Amino acid sequence: MIRPCLLIPIYNHGTTIQGVVDGLEGLALPCLIVDDGSDRATQAEVDALAGCRDWVDVRRHPSNAGRGTALQTGYRWAAERGFTHAVQLDADGQHDAASIPAFLAEAAAHPEMMILGDPVFDITAPLHRLHGRRLSRWWVWIETLCRDIRDPLCGFRCFPLAATVDLLDRVHMGTGMEFDTEIVVRLHWSGIRVRNVRTPVQYFEDGLSTFRPLHDNLRITWLHTRLFLGSLTRLLGRPGRKARAT
Repeated sequence: MIRPCLLIPIYNHGTTIQGVVDGLEGLALPCLIVDDGSDRATQAEVDALAGCRDWVDVRRHPSNAGRGTALQTGYRWAAERGFTHAVQLDADGQHDAASIPAFLAEAAAHPEMMILGDPVFDITAPLHRLHGRRLSRWWVWIETLCRDIRDPLCGFRCFPLAATVDLLDRVHMGTGMEFDTEIVVRLHWSGIRVRNVRTPVQYFEDGLSTFRPLHDNLRITWLHTRLFLGSLTRLLGRPGRKARAT
């Protein structure tokens, strides 16, 4: 039997986090929020949410350390608390809490697998974001030699914590936006199979994005360079050994 929790990394999304947490109320699951050095307004909002909800807890970085660092903090924290799985979602309200039972059902049926969100976008999705996702997916298919990972960028996912923390203990990974893709590829390399869950994802015209186009795209490009070289090393060094996925 799995023991899941909710995990939300947050950086300056003080205007949206209450709506996200309100949408999780009926799930009766503990919610861990990792505040990655947010501004004072966001800190106050998060503290207020935790203060009036006994199922919400907060851990805070003293300064902004990057999305990848916040997620690594969250995975380790959740494992320390005795949870077996963490359902990760963003603090900006893009992810639909109504999909969480589907993630949990897949995790319960396949506790050893990673459950990844397969986004269903509406007309609010910017074209440049869609093209970027297609390019990243194409690279991941090359790096994993399969098409099992339908969207490596979606921040809506459920990870088995034992395997995730074990990987973090063995491999140094990126600290920024590139982390979401890197951990999926490296978990796949380590033998963790994949289940994909279709889920609606919405973009908001006035939404706050913490993605820095030049800086983060350079980091993601460097990540795919390293992963591609790593995949060649794996292919040449261990022919025929490929993680299975469904």
